[in-house]
This record gives sequence, structure tokens and C-alpha cells, in this order.
Amino acid sequence: MNTLHALVSPKDVDTYASDGVVLIRGLFADHVEKLREGVERNMREPGPYAAENLLKHEAGRFFDDYCNWQRIPEFREVIETSAAAQVAGDLMQSKRVQLFHDHVLVKEPGTSKPTPWHQDGPYYFVQGRQTISFWSPLDPVSTATLRCVAGSHLWPRPVLPTRWLSQSDFYPDSSAYIAVPDPDADGMDIREFAMEPGDAVAFNFGILHGARGNETTARRRAFSLRLVGDDAYYTERPGPTSPPFPGHGMTTGDRLREDWFPLLSARG
Repeated sequence: MNTLHALVSPKDVDTYASDGVVLIRGLFADHVEKLREGVERNMREPGPYAAENLLKHEAGRFFDDYCNWQRIPEFREVIETSAAAQVAGDLMQSKRVQLFHDHVLVKEPGTSKPTPWHQDGPYYFVQGRQTISFWSPLDPVSTATLRCVAGSHLWPRPVLPTRWLSQSDFYPDSSAYIAVPDPDADGMDIREFAMEPGDAVAFNFGILHGARGNETTARRRAFSLRLVGDDAYYTERPGPTSPPFPGHGMTTGDRLREDWFPLLSARG
């Protein structure tokens, strides 16, 4: 058995399997300034998927963008030099760790709008048990927290993906999905953490999650990294996925192509 990274305990591995979410303190602690530089570059030079997620009457600013690691050198450097790949392999219990995409989410001061509850997996063309997202704040977080429903990655049916602004259904055929629940009203086991810059919440693509608004006087910048493991494969969805990755050429059952989704780690 491979030795676990110093940031990961056997309990973390067990918790990730059972609950689908665990906090890893200091995962990007040595890379916070580099990620902040990358976020500022991203906001100055947004990519084709950049979005502003507030209606006209809503205060603040909620910016997000994804799939920028190839054009933002700060993101590439952190992906290639941080411990994220090894920690991901430990938590997923996977020999292979493959990059899916990066994601930036910025809530400026006074942005009261929460991030809607959702699972990432239904938006993606990836299927498999061995998946992981790292959500890392680049500013101290005590109230504008990420919120994850423990165990929701084991639910028998996925949650219907919706568009964040209109809250309309993402796919034309919603029969395979359950409606978005209200975890607070339903008394679900919600995990959220006070975090320092560079800490990371690790969670499975199937975890139902959202985030509180940022009603503080400070920014809340977050960098997310999505990775997949041994059993992940391409699958068709009922419509275009997000991210769409047009022209990928994969068919159901294929591993993600390594020229587009680089292999970050492979253990013998």
C-alpha cells in the first residue's frame, strides 16, 4: 500500500468514502499568493465560460469562470507543483489522478446571494465513484462558507442540475433526476468549516453542496480543482454538458483523453 501524504490520515480516507466530504488543512497553503495572482489575471482576462451570477437588483458581484489552466500560468503551476494530485489519489483510493478542470468563484463584499444547492456530477460528462473536487478559499472564511451534505454522493438518483440565474432545468429530460432538495428544511447532515487561505474542502462530484452569501466587508475568492481517478469514464448526458468541451471525440466508456485531461499522477 502506498504511504499516505502527510496531510491525509487513514480516518480522512474512511470519511471521504463514507461521507464524501473531508477538510484538508493547508493543502494549498504554500500557493495562496500564486493562486490570488491567477484569480486576478482571470478576472482581468475572463475566458469564454465566465459568468456574472447576479440579477440586476441583487447587490455585490458573484463572478465565476472555469477551464483556464492552459492559459493562466499561475493555475498551471499550482496544479503541477502542489500536493493536490497525491492527496486526491489518497482520498479517492486511486492509482491514477487525472485533471478535469479548474474553477474560480469570487463573491465580492456585500454579495448576499447564496450559491444554489447542486451536485457537480450531473453537469459533467464524467461517471465514476473515484472523483474529487478541492474548494480552497484564498481569504479567511467564517461565514461565507461552502456547505456539503454528507453522504449525498451515495444517493440512488442524482439531483436535477439547474441554471444558477434562471433556476430552469439544465437538460430537457429531467425524468432521471430528483428535484433539488432543501437540506436546511429537511434536516440533512450539512458540513461546513471555518477555513484559512489554502485550506481545502475535498468532496465527491456526487455531493450536494452550495455556499452562503458573502455579507462581510471582505472578498471571498475561491479556487476549485476537479480531478478524476481510476474508474472515471466518459458518459452521454441528455444535453450539452457544463463544461461542454466541444469536439472531444470520446464515446461512452472511454477514459478521458489524456491530451485534453492530463494525467497528474500514476502509481504502480
